[in-house]
Amino acid sequence: MAKQFTDEDDALLSELGVEVEAKKVSARTPQEERVIAGFEEIQRFVEEHGRAPQHGEDRDIFERLYAVRLDRLRELREFHPLLEPLDHQDLIAGVAPVAPSVDEELDDDALLAELGVEAEAAAITELRHVRSSAEKKAAEEIANRQKCEDFERFKPLFDQVQDELDTGLRTTRPFERKAEIAPGRFFIVGGQKAYVAEMDEAFLTAQGMTDARLRVIFDNGTESNMLMRSLQRALHKDDAGRRITDSSAGPLFADHTADGDEASGTIYVLRSKSDLPVVKENRQVLHKIGVTSGKVERRIANAKIDATFLLADVEVVATYELYNINRTKLENLIHRIFDPARLDIEIKDRFGNPVVPREWFLVPLAAIDEAVEKIKDGTITTFKYDPNSATLVKRAG
Repeated sequence: MAKQFTDEDDALLSELGVEVEAKKVSARTPQEERVIAGFEEIQRFVEEHGRAPQHGEDRDIFERLYAVRLDRLRELREFHPLLEPLDHQDLIAGVAPVAPSVDEELDDDALLAELGVEAEAAAITELRHVRSSAEKKAAEEIANRQKCEDFERFKPLFDQVQDELDTGLRTTRPFERKAEIAPGRFFIVGGQKAYVAEMDEAFLTAQGMTDARLRVIFDNGTESNMLMRSLQRALHKDDAGRRITDSSAGPLFADHTADGDEASGTIYVLRSKSDLPVVKENRQVLHKIGVTSGKVERRIANAKIDATFLLADVEVVATYELYNINRTKLENLIHRIFDPARLDIEIKDRFGNPVVPREWFLVPLAAIDEAVEKIKDGTITTFKYDPNSATLVKRAG
């Protein structure tokens, strides 16, 4: 005997974003059920938009699919006796087939392929793209977006989040719970970053579950007033759906290790003892900034024969221990900050080959120390280095 779900099971599945629908006993064949399900999707579109679905490249992908499907159902007269009793909108009865357009010449799968969406071959009567009510609600609310008129307010937030992802201040992790959806949170759904800008007051659904209307901004300049549970379903359904962690989830550095922390490496700041004129003239402000996973002493042991160290011994002037951080991203961040003051020099290595050292910067030690502190507290992405004042300054906007 098949297992029956209890009320508690249904509540738990609903809380997890899984739509629970009771199975109905029917005398219809599976093929007839699929045809009716596909027709009911078209009817819901008509109820929502006040018109039949239309063809055209400017139309939403689902509308174009519904338009193709409706044309096919009008042509397949063997299904008219099945559909006409349900056709209260006169979508089938008395409608003559129209001349095929570009969309009409394509079935569901061919149209999806034309739009760059993979699909398995299927006949119209199989209706493989008929989705469950949960999938339909989530997909339509994600798809039915509109232009975000005040996107200039949100674009700097998306830019900052991307910078913080690049540098390790933020990470992504699989979406798990509805409670993670809150104003100010970022997600990745459908391959785009989504920002929950607003959340209306929560209410109870007919099933007794909490829900709320959201204003969700997407990084392509669109927005959607979707329900919280619709975003939850979309994130669960999307294998690549992710939650972007908050930048305040923890410091990049610590003065000491906490239980469970593992040392990730060391930022080192060096001065060169080279006799090159450019070095002698700027020795107090010319620094090499790097990150190593090992001992700094071992890293600089062969400086005298290494062109990246200007073929000279070096002096260690500062080090910063770091824990649980991506070293490569951190080093790239530091180098990007001080890029306006990067030393432009080319020297020959010990074999006579030209080398352009990339980690030397004309930056005072105080500015480097300040940058590290701002990386620690997560504010570095709002600053840039000004070579004229030799200080970090607030970014405009």
